[in-house]
Amino acid sequence: MSDTKTSVKRRGFFSAVAVGGAAALTARPETATAQPAPPTPSATPPGAATAAAETKTPHELPLTEGRSGSDYMVDVIKTLDIDYLACMPGSTFRGLHESIINYGGNRKPEFLTCLHEEISVAMAHGYAKVANKPMAVLLHGPVGLQHASMAIYNAWCDRVPIVMLAGNGLDATKRRPGVEWAHTAQDNAAIVRDFVKFDDQPASYGHFAESLVRAYAISVTQPAAPVLIMADSELQELPIEDEPRGIPRLSLPRLPAGDPNALAEAARLLVAAENPVIVVDRYSRTQAGVDTLVALAEALQVPVINKLTRMNMPNQHHLNQTFRARALLGQADVILGIEVVDFWGTVNDLRDLIHREEVHLTKPTAKTISLGTTSVPMHANFQDFQRYQPVDIDIIGDGETSLPWLLEAVKRALPAERQAAIAGRGDKQRAAFKQIQGATLTNASYGWDASPISVARLCAELWDQIKDLDWALTAGESFFQSFWPQKLWKTEKVYQFIGGSGGYGVGYGAPGAVGTALAHREHGRFVVNIQGDGELMCCPGALWTAVHHKIPLLTVMHNNRAYHQELMHVQRMADRRTRGIDRAVIGTTITDPAIDYSKLAQSMGMWAAGPISDPNELGAALRKAIDVVKRGEPALVDVICQPR
Repeated sequence: MSDTKTSVKRRGFFSAVAVGGAAALTARPETATAQPAPPTPSATPPGAATAAAETKTPHELPLTEGRSGSDYMVDVIKTLDIDYLACMPGSTFRGLHESIINYGGNRKPEFLTCLHEEISVAMAHGYAKVANKPMAVLLHGPVGLQHASMAIYNAWCDRVPIVMLAGNGLDATKRRPGVEWAHTAQDNAAIVRDFVKFDDQPASYGHFAESLVRAYAISVTQPAAPVLIMADSELQELPIEDEPRGIPRLSLPRLPAGDPNALAEAARLLVAAENPVIVVDRYSRTQAGVDTLVALAEALQVPVINKLTRMNMPNQHHLNQTFRARALLGQADVILGIEVVDFWGTVNDLRDLIHREEVHLTKPTAKTISLGTTSVPMHANFQDFQRYQPVDIDIIGDGETSLPWLLEAVKRALPAERQAAIAGRGDKQRAAFKQIQGATLTNASYGWDASPISVARLCAELWDQIKDLDWALTAGESFFQSFWPQKLWKTEKVYQFIGGSGGYGVGYGAPGAVGTALAHREHGRFVVNIQGDGELMCCPGALWTAVHHKIPLLTVMHNNRAYHQELMHVQRMADRRTRGIDRAVIGTTITDPAIDYSKLAQSMGMWAAGPISDPNELGAALRKAIDVVKRGEPALVDVICQPR
C-alpha cells in the first residue's frame, strides 16, 4: 500500500579443585517453476480514454522537505548514553526506524534485529546488568507491547533499567482503515503500567524530549526499572515546521545513602553480636560494591549468605557460607539483610503441604536490620514484593552507596578487646567452609560416568576448559543446575555471574544471554550460557540474532527433555493424592519427538554439535565450540543431561 508520507578425568579434576560438530550442511532442493501461460489477446483494443489513463505519468508523490519529527527524536536519543536499540520491526515506528538507520547513521544507537518483542526486551535486560546502563527497545503499538510484557515484568522484578519506545497513532482521523486501528490503543501503557517505573504519551516534540530524558534518569536511578515512552506515529512522520527548542540536559540524581544515625546503630549491633550473619540479595552492580562487602565481612569475620541473584561475594572466600544458610540463621543473634527482596522468606519458611505451615528459622531474640531500596518501587497488583516482615532497624538507602558508610561506622565502633573473639569466629568459618568444599566434591563425583550426563560433570568439564580465560556466565536460573557452577567454579569478579530473570518468566535465558554477551563483547570476555531446553523453545530466534550480529557466545544445552520443575510439581501432587507418579510425564516432557537443538541452531547459521549423551565425548565437543567462540562467533553444544 502506498503512502503520501515518507573431557576431564574425575581424579584429575577434583585434585585441581581441591588445591586452588560439524557445521550444518544445508541442502537446497531444486524445485520446478511453472511457466505462466501467455496472456490471451483482447478481443477488441482499448478505447482512447482507457489507453490514456493506463499510460499517463502518475501524479508526483509529495516528499518530505527538511527534517522529519523522527529525526528530532533521534537527536534526543543520541544525547543519552544508549549504544544499542533492539527491535522487531513494526509499522507504528517506521519513521523512527528510518531515521535511526539513515539520519542517525545506525550509530549510537546501533539497530539490533530481533525476531520477537520478548527477545528484544530480554536482550536489553541481560545487557543492562553487565553494561550498567540501559539499552533502548522499539515496540510496535499494543500488539508488540503485549508480546514484550513478560520480558518487561522480568526486568521489573529484577530491578533492571530499560528504555522502551512504543509506536502509537492517537489521532483517529489519521489512521488508515484496518490494521492501523487494531494496532493502536487509547492508553497503550496501561498494558504494562503495573510493572514499569514511568510512562508517558508525549503530544509534541518538546514534550517527547523532556519525557525521554526524564524517563532515562528515572530508569537508571536505584532501584532501577524499565520505563516506557510513546512515539506518536504522526509526530514521527510529519516534517518539522517550527524547530523545537534545545534538548534538555540529562541530570542524574545522586543515589541515596542510608541515614548515618541508623547506620551507626546497626554497626553497634553487629560489633556486639556473637553470631552475626549478613544476607545479601540484589546488591552489587560494580566491583567496588563486591570489594566493600568483602571488607565489611572481614572486619567482623561474619559469614555471608548470598541469595545468588548477583555476584555479591567471591564464592571461594571462606566467609561465603551460602550453602550453610539454614544453620547460620538458626544460631544468629543479629541478621543484616542488604537489598533483600524477600526478608520474610529469609527468616521464615512455608512448608509445601496440603495445609501450609509457617516455620521460623531464627531465634525469637534475633535482631534484624534491613538496608536497601527494595521496598521503594512497590505496586499493588503484581505481588513480587513478597510478604511483610517487621525488622528492628529499617534503613532506606541504596546498598552500594550506603555500605562504605556502614563499614566506617563498624570500624569506629569496634573495640580492641573484641579482636581476639572476631579472629576466633573467622577460624570457625574457615573450618566450616573447608567441610563444605569436601562435601561438594564428593557429591559431584556421583554419577560421573553416567548417561545421560550428570549436571555436575557438565559444569566440571566446562570449568576445566574456561578457567584460564576471562570468562563470564550469563543470565539464567542457577537452581535448574543445582547451583553447580556456583559450587565448582571460582567466581571473583562482579561480571562473572549476574543472576536470573527476576520474575522467573520462562523464555528469558537465551535472549538474556545474547544481550549479556553483547555487553561483554567490547571487553573481549568469553561468555557461557547454560541453557534450559524447554526455555529455549520460547524464544529460539535469539540464536539468529547472535549469529546475525556476530555476538560470540557459547551456549551449552542442559537438555533434560522435560520441563522438570513442573514434572516434580505434578509428581508431588500425584504422591500427595496416592495416585502414583508414573503418569507425571504427561504434559511435562519434551519427547516423541525429542528436539535436536544442534540442528535448530544450524538452521540459523550457528556452529553446533550434538546431541551428546556419552560423557567421554563431551570434552572434545566443548573444545571445538570454544575455538569457534574465540573466533568471534556463537556456538552451541547440545548435551543430554540428568534432570538437575
